[in-house]
Amino acid sequence: MATNLKNLSEYNPDEIPSGEGMKISIVLAEWNLEITGALLDGAVRTLLRHGVREKDIRVKHVPGSFELPLGAQLIAESGKPDAVICLGCVIQGETRHFDFICQGVTKGIADLNLKYGRPFVFGVLTTDTLQQAKDRSGGKHGNKGDEAAITALKMVQLKKSLE
Repeated sequence: MATNLKNLSEYNPDEIPSGEGMKISIVLAEWNLEITGALLDGAVRTLLRHGVREKDIRVKHVPGSFELPLGAQLIAESGKPDAVICLGCVIQGETRHFDFICQGVTKGIADLNLKYGRPFVFGVLTTDTLQQAKDRSGGKHGNKGDEAAITALKMVQLKKSLE
């Protein structure tokens, strides 16, 4: 569904599993920090709201979105979290750089899910403009960080239900 038809922060809290006992790591891209910082705030706030203890939320930084997959892998190998949320923002520029970064990040995060058999959540904004990024990081379309946190909780619960 297109974001302009949905608010990323709207959900039914009754449909979200408890995060009690879950260990969630977040890897945050520092590039576009105004945006990624807002995504982080949304994700952490949502995790706390659903029972994840503050001490069980680990946040690490990487320089940019392209570094998210390796950062997530290093985090997964060092702390064995239940899920890793990858937060970043890539804004279209005048060159094809945007396409290469987006493709690399998407494939990298998708590959981690399959390699480790645990959730690596894609919380990366890929927008045409800075305003679109602002709209999706706490603006009129909600916060992708909220959505990423909810995805992590649901995917951890799915994995636990199958074990």
